[in-house]
Amino acid sequence: MAEYLKRIAFMVADEGIEQVELTSPWQTVLDAPAEPRLLGPELGEVRGFNHLDPADSFPVDIAFEEAVAADYAGLVLPGGVANADKLRMNPHAVRLVKEFVAAGKPIAAICHAPWVLVEADVVRGKTLTSFPSLTTDIRNAGATWVDEEVFVCDHNGWQLITSRTPEDLDAFNAAILKVFSLGA
Repeated sequence: MAEYLKRIAFMVADEGIEQVELTSPWQTVLDAPAEPRLLGPELGEVRGFNHLDPADSFPVDIAFEEAVAADYAGLVLPGGVANADKLRMNPHAVRLVKEFVAAGKPIAAICHAPWVLVEADVVRGKTLTSFPSLTTDIRNAGATWVDEEVFVCDHNGWQLITSRTPEDLDAFNAAILKVFSLGA
């Protein structure tokens, strides 16, 4: 069994998760080696999707209500339209995002996941990217939107990694390794 140096939270809703945006960063964290932990709205399983098609199920390690940012070195927010929309409507998920920001811990969000950051009101003054349909929401929340495969923003005392789509996962994962200080 690997000796884990850091624990990384992955926060998802009960379904609608863009599966590759969960599994690819998860494997990157495992390979670091670090310990990924799946946070969900409740214990049980969550469902991944390959775009609109149901895919695999994943066991939740801890419910949002029981989770605290102090237990983790960073937070990864996978995308998926339904996933991000459900997360932003969950007060415990929003609380957790605010805790990570208040603690100055890094957050990585891909595709539609920045909606959760907008809901938590933590992007003001930040520069980030996302799936293009979020551009207006991000700008209305006081942030600057850019069209880049990955963008790392250090503004406001915490690091935010963002990417647009699954096609950007190689750059997203490389930024997670660097910013979360994972691996050797």
